Amino acid sequence: MHGSPHIVSDVMTHTVVAVGRDAAFKDIVEVMEQWKVSALPVLEGEGRVIGVVSEADLLFKEEFRDSDPDRFTQLGRLSDLVKAGGMTAEDLMSSPAVTVHTDATLAQAARIMAQRKVKRLPVVNEEGLLEGVVSRADLLKVFLRTDEDLAEEVRREVVNLLFPTPAGPVRVEVQDGVVTLTGHVRDTALVPVAARLVRAVEGVVDVDFRLAGHPASSEPR
Repeated sequence: MHGSPHIVSDVMTHTVVAVGRDAAFKDIVEVMEQWKVSALPVLEGEGRVIGVVSEADLLFKEEFRDSDPDRFTQLGRLSDLVKAGGMTAEDLMSSPAVTVHTDATLAQAARIMAQRKVKRLPVVNEEGLLEGVVSRADLLKVFLRTDEDLAEEVRREVVNLLFPTPAGPVRVEVQDGVVTLTGHVRDTALVPVAARLVRAVEGVVDVDFRLAGHPASSEPR
């Protein structure tokens, strides 16, 4: 299907702010505030992503400011304590960085975010060089597609291929992202296939099938 934005490069933000491994703590805070972001890729060389520094990494310095370090060490938070004393991006960053490739599907990016509990991912090419950033909000952009756009793609990429005329007209209606297919089809075994294909269209919220066997299919041969 060529109508949907299928991969990360279709929805990612191409203009990315990042820092080098030697960036100072205060500079990192200032960049985050200036660009209104909660995390920054850390780069080296020509733009290879070596880590990510987030607000959570920076907040350890405040959390441990007036606390007893021995107590936190006993609680198994030695790595957090080390970050609290960090002065540069290299000291503070989480490494290796959790990234996603430009050609990853939106579903793959969403799974990575959910599994790793992150809100945004640096997008890298095959060489590991930074190409952009994809956020949860970017992944949700597909649900901004109009009902007319969704209906046109479902007709073109699903209905016309599986249920071509004169087998029987199948009507496609879309309201608030919910696709309804109504009509008669000769081969009802294709209905589950159609269901999978329609749900695979980016931006579809749900599917309602009201398809029945074509009257001609019940006539004796």
